[in-house]
Amino acid sequence: MSDESRPSPTEMPPATRANTRTAAVIPAAGRGVRLGPGAPKALRALGGTPMLIHAVRAMAASRGVSLVVVVAPPDGAAEVKSLLDAHALPERTDFLVVPGGESRQESVRLGLDALPADYATVLVHDAARPLVPVDTVDAVIEAVRDGAPAVVPALPLADTVKQVEPAAVPGEPEPVVATPERARLRAVQTPQGFDRETLVRAHETVTDNVTDDASMVEQLGLTVMVVPGHEEAFKVTRPLDLVLAEAVLARRRLNDGF
Repeated sequence: MSDESRPSPTEMPPATRANTRTAAVIPAAGRGVRLGPGAPKALRALGGTPMLIHAVRAMAASRGVSLVVVVAPPDGAAEVKSLLDAHALPERTDFLVVPGGESRQESVRLGLDALPADYATVLVHDAARPLVPVDTVDAVIEAVRDGAPAVVPALPLADTVKQVEPAAVPGEPEPVVATPERARLRAVQTPQGFDRETLVRAHETVTDNVTDDASMVEQLGLTVMVVPGHEEAFKVTRPLDLVLAEAVLARRRLNDGF
């Protein structure tokens, strides 16, 4: 949309007033214990390159993203900075590394604190989702710029889901208490996109430790919108996920020269 065709500033939602610059925050301070012993999850190699570098490149691949902030382990900022310096990254995108906190929520907040004032749209992306396609990133950005306070990419569920009463002892049988309607359920991915003012307010208001930033915005009483996700934007959490990610990356390199 050209500047001439845009609404007047008083009619525009917060994310589109004054500017539409977008930054991506990648919290990468976790250990990733489910992948087993060794380096933190974000630094595990995928196709010979750390997953974090793949995730950074995935954000920078979008022409809508002009800054990527990597939130490193509290004592590992220098190591992560050296890692970024050692790999080829798009010159049109700026990169910043800041130390993280003890929780994901704290790390995201520290990444937000590091953003320059002229960024109105913020993406929050899992370093463990290294293969998200650029079209998904662009769709999230566009939905925020169109006025949504929060946007998540998501996929319909392939499996039937059961709600259970958790067993007192792990591994014991669990009784089913409900079967949610699958057509109304989605598996949420990242990057999640936000109007910056909304996300900052969520982090200032919601004090419980939550699993994603969109749920914090929900607790403000605001609507979170869903755009189509992508099957290749899966989270690398367990060893089998890493095998699948290697296969996807090998196919991309063969077919697309990725």
